[in-house]
Amino acid sequence: MDRIIDAIEWCAATFVGIVALNIFLAVVLRKFFSWQIPDSYDIGKMLLGTLIFWGIAATSYRGGHITVDLLWTAANAKWKRALDVFATLVLLFVVAVQTIMLFDKVRATFVDHVLTYDLGMPTWPFYAVAWLGDASAVVLIAIRTYRLVFHPHDLVEMQEAKVVE
Repeated sequence: MDRIIDAIEWCAATFVGIVALNIFLAVVLRKFFSWQIPDSYDIGKMLLGTLIFWGIAATSYRGGHITVDLLWTAANAKWKRALDVFATLVLLFVVAVQTIMLFDKVRATFVDHVLTYDLGMPTWPFYAVAWLGDASAVVLIAIRTYRLVFHPHDLVEMQEAKVVE
């Protein structure tokens, strides 16, 4: 299971690099050579969306997203665990619904044959890769929920190891 988690996190990191490279190349080529990569804006926009969904997958499992811990810090250990499980279940529900809706968007762009402006590339593969990131988030949040309920010590050890690094 940890290999799946690591692979998903590597995918998210790869998309960060691709987005940064796309932006860097577009700026350098425009500034110094007065040349623009065809569809660089459209591709960058879709890659950024893809990055966001893969980032949701990575941060949701690790618990690296923004949280409000006002109630959680005042609770004892039993209630902290209950709040963690409840919050993760809510997150799982929300991301699962989001994944279903995003799949509808992938299907619609495929059926409508939506293309980029300059090169006429189909956009649905970009949406499909973003959807895979969102589906990965559902899988990782489900794994996190399982571990919170049945093996909470695994998550505590993971967070302690992250603090040591």
